[in-house]
Amino acid sequence: MLLTAAACSPPRSATVPAMPPRAPAADLLETMRITVPAADNRAVSFTNKAAAYYFTQTHATDHPEWAWFEGLNVAKNRVFGGYDLFVGEQKLDNRQAQVAVWPQKLVRRHGPALTEELWLLDDKNLLEIALTGTDGPVGLALKGEKVTLLRTAAGVAYFSAREGDYRIAVAPRRPGPIMVQGPRVTAAGEGFYVGVGTTEAAAEALVREGQTQGAALRQTRTARLHQLLRTNTYVQADDDSLTLALRWLATTTDQLVTRQQGDGIYAGLPWFNEYWGRDEFISLPGAVLVTGEFATARRMLLAFAQYQQLDPSSRFYGRVPNIVNPTSIDYHTTDGTPRFVIGLQDYVRYSGDTTLIRQLYPNVRASIEGALRYWVDAQGYLLHEDNETWMDARDAHHVAYTPRGTRANDIQALWYEQLQAGAAFAAYLHDADAATRWAALAARVKSHFARDFRTLQHAYLADRLDHQDRPDFTFRPNQLYALDLVDDAEFRRQVVRQSWQELVYPWGVASLSAHDPRFHPYHLAPELYHKDAAYHQGTIWLWNNGVAMQRMLEAGQTETAYQLFANMNRQALTRGVVGGLGENMDAYPRPGQRWPKLTGTYLQAWSNAEQLRVWYQYFLGIRPDLTRSELTLAPRLPAAIAQLNYHFKIGEGLVTASYQRGPAATHTYRFPATFTARVVVDVAPFAPATVAVVPGSVLELTVTEARLSCRLRDEQGRTLDRQVVTPSSARVALQQQNDAFFAGTHFAMPLDVQQHPVINPPKK
Repeated sequence: MLLTAAACSPPRSATVPAMPPRAPAADLLETMRITVPAADNRAVSFTNKAAAYYFTQTHATDHPEWAWFEGLNVAKNRVFGGYDLFVGEQKLDNRQAQVAVWPQKLVRRHGPALTEELWLLDDKNLLEIALTGTDGPVGLALKGEKVTLLRTAAGVAYFSAREGDYRIAVAPRRPGPIMVQGPRVTAAGEGFYVGVGTTEAAAEALVREGQTQGAALRQTRTARLHQLLRTNTYVQADDDSLTLALRWLATTTDQLVTRQQGDGIYAGLPWFNEYWGRDEFISLPGAVLVTGEFATARRMLLAFAQYQQLDPSSRFYGRVPNIVNPTSIDYHTTDGTPRFVIGLQDYVRYSGDTTLIRQLYPNVRASIEGALRYWVDAQGYLLHEDNETWMDARDAHHVAYTPRGTRANDIQALWYEQLQAGAAFAAYLHDADAATRWAALAARVKSHFARDFRTLQHAYLADRLDHQDRPDFTFRPNQLYALDLVDDAEFRRQVVRQSWQELVYPWGVASLSAHDPRFHPYHLAPELYHKDAAYHQGTIWLWNNGVAMQRMLEAGQTETAYQLFANMNRQALTRGVVGGLGENMDAYPRPGQRWPKLTGTYLQAWSNAEQLRVWYQYFLGIRPDLTRSELTLAPRLPAAIAQLNYHFKIGEGLVTASYQRGPAATHTYRFPATFTARVVVDVAPFAPATVAVVPGSVLELTVTEARLSCRLRDEQGRTLDRQVVTPSSARVALQQQNDAFFAGTHFAMPLDVQQHPVINPPKK
């Protein structure tokens, strides 16, 4: 059965505002308002871009997993658990409020007159809680066990923290006297500032700064978000939902890019407010490279390099950490290190900053030589423990729920890329011996992989080779990452189609085929099994959507890929955390529901980042390699998009681009005065064309069924180059083969729940 478009879309429950065709730059944030009905009661969070985040729900903070983190959290400490507001003696009831959320603030309207605004201000552990519409006294009561009054002085109340060695200062927005009764601070004026510091003096300094500089602090936060949206990530499509989703995804991803321990990316909120090597470098392209935050990416790479294990006697020699948080560093991951090296290569390709190659080459060398010393077998494969891949859940006895030792297919693909990147760096720095050795080992890995991970009995790749060298053909999405080790085009098509129809649901990619007896249709079903037993045994992982869409787009199946992309955009706008994507979902909807339950973190970096990466790299087709002074433009836009204006940053310059669909579709790229490169135009089914772009030039592509016209003009409009390309017979034939093979491809369909042994165990 082919799911219809309606069946493939998440339910529309929230109000998504219509957007004007051309919003002025100053109004971009205002257009992003999302109104949340009380029935939806969505998660909302903001970070201060340093080490703090604030979590709440729009109407009642009652989520069974997330509510424990309500309030302000600093460096993994729950400082206080939210607040209650009072007008006189009347406590305001959030459940009755009208609520709207913007990237910079949350607003609740309590009745016809009262308006509450919540801000977490940039770079400071400082909340502003404004309450306007009353002339009477207003009160604020912080929530949380151990949050108790210490003393009052000069219009400031000082409280202890729920966790951590912090002090909390509460003061009215307008300086003046306060009255404290139990946890409630009452004052005349228009709300409060709440500051958190390691001392009372530090906390007081924050609320005093709010009282004197509040408007400027709000403007700083607003201006930063405006700058992000109107420059590097600017997008305006004829599809309002697409425009709004991409803008929100850019801002919710940005809030996870923090400076808790050097620059890094929170893996996810609420409980992963720390840096994970795996998550950080999976997220790097979509979080900071496609969005042009190159200086931030550079600092991230340097920060993580400081934590690399450089003791040659350690079995983790050369590894970057699995987890970096304020209290510990852990090295039990094998994929974080290859992704660190690949991330460095991606950074250099986007930024053109080759100076970082020389600076981090010792770290690259240690990453490879450490692996060769301790973790590489006779065939050249990278070895690892059962729980050292992204499928890392273990039970109470530290036994892996999904053992993937000792050679998982995705790990070998990453190792292959790490070796190739290392060889390229070595060649750049004239380390000929390392370049030769590492390139030869990469070729060896690829040669062995084609033999060891395939059999005639299976039309897909083995998920791993186990401890006894036996291939394990459990059907998982990891094989999609390993296809770069496979040259057989027919086999690749088979893998992509089977993966899509067996693992890719309209709501995301499952971690195990439903035909496997270990498949768990629900992530959170405590009456049936522990949640970690389901974590990688069926549960949806939204970050895998990226590679699933990428493989479809590589096969020319744009419309199929875009169905999943549009579904995720709709989910970001209408379900879960406002404007973002979470970690997991149940594989199946619960009885009577159209869409599965969201589980795991409410905001997950790699879920957001992979949605953005695929948009830029594969739908827009922007793939730079400034190490070769080359930019590939390979747009694959779906029929749903008729008009598009957008920006992207390459090197030190910003490219402004547009697209207009029609009988002759046009793509226009305006290059900055600092940009010189060889542009490869890759528009199927035409043969690639190469255009030498000069500073300030404009490249216009005009596409019909019969020809591709490439015209390069200078700033005065004079033609510098004109090429007309006709369809390539080889590419036409390949596309026909792909189209025929993928005809009728559909999303995976839930089976009868009672068919799954974990739900209905066979009788003994």
